[in-house]
Amino acid sequence: MSTVFLDTVGMIAVWDTTDQWHSAAAEAYQRILAQGRQLVTTGLILIECGNASARRPYRSRVNVLRKLMEQEGMLIEPTPSEMEEAWAADDRGEAAQAGIVDHVSFVVMRRLGLTEAFTNDRHFRAAGFTVLF
Repeated sequence: MSTVFLDTVGMIAVWDTTDQWHSAAAEAYQRILAQGRQLVTTGLILIECGNASARRPYRSRVNVLRKLMEQEGMLIEPTPSEMEEAWAADDRGEAAQAGIVDHVSFVVMRRLGLTEAFTNDRHFRAAGFTVLF
């Protein structure tokens, strides 16, 4: 079974029942878990999740997810050269002018040979990845 990269858009949609993508995200997330697929992300994604959830009732779920991912070895940190590569792509405006955290995600995903992201963020599609809802 292939590994899936968790993105901020996907996790916020799962946690926030008022999010327009909540139903689709929750269904896709349950399917991923039921299939026993491995999940990975970066600390930058979790920081984005933390910022987005700062004043939301699901705030504590971010730290729970962070601790679990860290314990299970699913938290991938970008190397300094990957950070430079991401900044260069950002300067060029690649992937429909995706933000820097997305560019870091793309570089890490390529290193790991990942093709699927738990998101519906158009920037992942623009970078050539498959989004899962």
